[in-house]
Parts: sequence; C-alpha cells; structure tokens
Amino acid sequence: MNKFVKIAIALMVCLAVGYSASTVTRPSIETWYVTLEKPAFNPPNWIFMPVWTILYIFMAVAAGLVWDKIKEQNEEVKKALGFFLIQLTLNAIWSYLFFGLKNPMLALIEIALLWLFIYETYIKFIKINKTAGYLLIPYLAWVAFAAILNASIWWLNK
Repeated sequence: MNKFVKIAIALMVCLAVGYSASTVTRPSIETWYVTLEKPAFNPPNWIFMPVWTILYIFMAVAAGLVWDKIKEQNEEVKKALGFFLIQLTLNAIWSYLFFGLKNPMLALIEIALLWLFIYETYIKFIKINKTAGYLLIPYLAWVAFAAILNASIWWLNK
C-alpha cells in the first residue's frame, strides 16, 4: 500500500470521527449552546467547521506519513499510531461530553487529557517524520484555545 492510500484511509477515519462528533454538536448549537454565557473571545459559530475540517485533514496526512514508515520503524510507528487513535477517540468524546451531556466541567477535564495525548502523539510523530509532527502543531494550538474557551464557558455558567 503506498503513502497516498494510507493518507486517504487516515483521512476517511478522521473525517468519520469529525462527522460523528458533529451529529451530537449540531443539535445543541441551536438549542443549549445559544443559552450559555460566553467570553468575549468566543469565535462565531461558523468558524468551527472549517477549522476542524482543516485540522482533521492535517491529522490524517500526519498519520499517513507516519504509517508509511511502518517497515523501517515498526515498533515506533505502532506506538505512535496507538497514541494517535487514543487522541482521536478523546477528540470525539469531548463533543459528547460538552454538547451531548451538556457538561462543560467534565468536558474541561477530558480536554486536558486530550491535549496531553495530542502532545505525546506530536512527540512520537516528530521522531518518525518531522513533517507529520509539524502538521500537529495547529491542532495542539487549537485544542489549547478550545480548552481555554471551555474553561471560560464553564466558569461563566457554573
């Protein structure tokens, strides 16, 4: 299997996770989320879909680039992709906690764990393929911002 097929498979997985999270997010955006007090730096709702789409594409390319090194660095790649799958699962769970359960405090605890797993994935990816690691930097930054936003929403609405 060549690198582009691996990236395409990773892209399908990442976008499927994003889509599944959106099925919980969308209904709450129009009902519950609009009732919450939000900080002044809260972005407009329309910004989230394109940002997440770009981040899922970056994640997929990164995972595909790492996966492509499986023959040369089998154990390291398996470990790195294991962390990638854990963080991707945590990524989806956040939406269910925040929007599905409408529990910003639980989502805040979970997003801290998510950020740590993304960071560990970044550390593992950059050792295998520098470009793959660099592709995770915007994701790390966005999730850090999302954590601050999540904390602010929790604080303002507790």
